[in-house]
Amino acid sequence: MLSYRHSYHAGNFADILKHVVLVEIFEHLRQKESPFDYIDTHSGAGSYNLNSAHATKLEEHVGGIGKIDAHLYPELNRYFEVINHHNTASGNATDICKYYPGSPAIAKYFLRSQDRAWLYELHPKDYQFLCKNIGPSKKIRIQSEDGLAGLLSLLPPKSRRGLILIDPSYEVKAEYNSVFSTIETAYKKFATGTYALWYPVVDRSKIDLLEKKFIRSGIKNIQRFELGIASDSREHGMTSSGMIVINPPWKLYNNMQCLLPKLAKTLGQGNELFYKCDILVSE
Repeated sequence: MLSYRHSYHAGNFADILKHVVLVEIFEHLRQKESPFDYIDTHSGAGSYNLNSAHATKLEEHVGGIGKIDAHLYPELNRYFEVINHHNTASGNATDICKYYPGSPAIAKYFLRSQDRAWLYELHPKDYQFLCKNIGPSKKIRIQSEDGLAGLLSLLPPKSRRGLILIDPSYEVKAEYNSVFSTIETAYKKFATGTYALWYPVVDRSKIDLLEKKFIRSGIKNIQRFELGIASDSREHGMTSSGMIVINPPWKLYNNMQCLLPKLAKTLGQGNELFYKCDILVSE
């Protein structure tokens, strides 16, 4: 089933969490001159017009990036630098929120000449948009293939340094199991890589089970960051989303400890703060 289109949800509160974490990891990888590989298993369209019919139908970006005042978040200067650059490159010099960069566009911004990226997208329309939005590049390979299978075929990367983003829609319930089993296998092939798994909180019991699997897996150095706009609910819809990060940069945990309460206050509905920042498995 390939009905999910991220263009309806781009720039929402879940994107903010996911992309802030990505920016932090990219900055860490760039501290060394040695090359790294970036693998994105569910790339989407790469870039999103927030004035499009898809984006304006749900207007999730209004309660996400639309609520963040860059001047009040100096700790997110690099994140907004990427957004500003993406808008300028897309021909928009006045409204920084017209075009929102997906993870492939963020990766393209940080890649150096010695780095490489592998982008996977199965949805035929989004694959076409991804090719157009990212453009031809010798350091970026875009493939219309299953990203989880593609990931395993690339490990370990020649660079021996890498960031793997796994960001499925979870519209197929089996994806909760498949992403865990893929990471478990990938870790055995490339234990030093940084793995970033995004998840939605629609049914908390599924996330609790996923968390237990990681804790029991034998994988070390796992942190979890979660941001919500409302308390868990049995009603339809995502109330929170999270990132499970294996081998995170050493500064990430402290930075997120300070940032998440602030984001939760800005983005949340009501007076409660909905966030988590914890260590699932220590080093």
